[in-house]
Amino acid sequence: MGVFHTPCKQDDWTGDMSTKPRSPDPSRTAVFTGMFDPITLGHLDVIRRGRLLFEHLVVGIGVNPNKAALFSIDERVELARRVVAPFDNVSVESFEGLAVHFVRRIGARVILRGVRTLSDMEYEFGMSLTNQQLDPFVETVFLMADGEYSHVSSSLIKQIAFHGGAEALERFVPAEVVAPIVAKMREEPERERPSE
Repeated sequence: MGVFHTPCKQDDWTGDMSTKPRSPDPSRTAVFTGMFDPITLGHLDVIRRGRLLFEHLVVGIGVNPNKAALFSIDERVELARRVVAPFDNVSVESFEGLAVHFVRRIGARVILRGVRTLSDMEYEFGMSLTNQQLDPFVETVFLMADGEYSHVSSSLIKQIAFHGGAEALERFVPAEVVAPIVAKMREEPERERPSE
């Protein structure tokens, strides 16, 4: 149903992913799903660690019609691709509908999820049980968030962008994402104005 993996330092890994062949085994492909609106250093931490556990990691960016997004789906995909460009075994795709269906559609068998808080654990446990009912052949692997990023959320990023600007954002999101966030907040300040 689910496997938990705790954080480890990147320096602990000495292998060279560029020399490892891509495995056709679907159990060696994982999909890290989410809205990534925007992609944060917390997301990037999970991606960096996840890519070392699997032969191929797909960042699956979903569409949630019930949630107003700061960036369009195409913009989120483009930003994520910029961020993961250095990783030869990571790709980015968008999807609509259930994550478990997307995972099966691309031939994977593992959903990768980052867990930050106890409330995250409760929610993710429920989703894992639901996914198991929908498709018992898809497993979920949980990575515990690094303590440095456990408090970072998309809503927090929007508040920081509005009140703190680019310099403050650099502590929470990849460098490639800072300018697009600031520009977006300037374009639509009223629609995305965060509450105090």
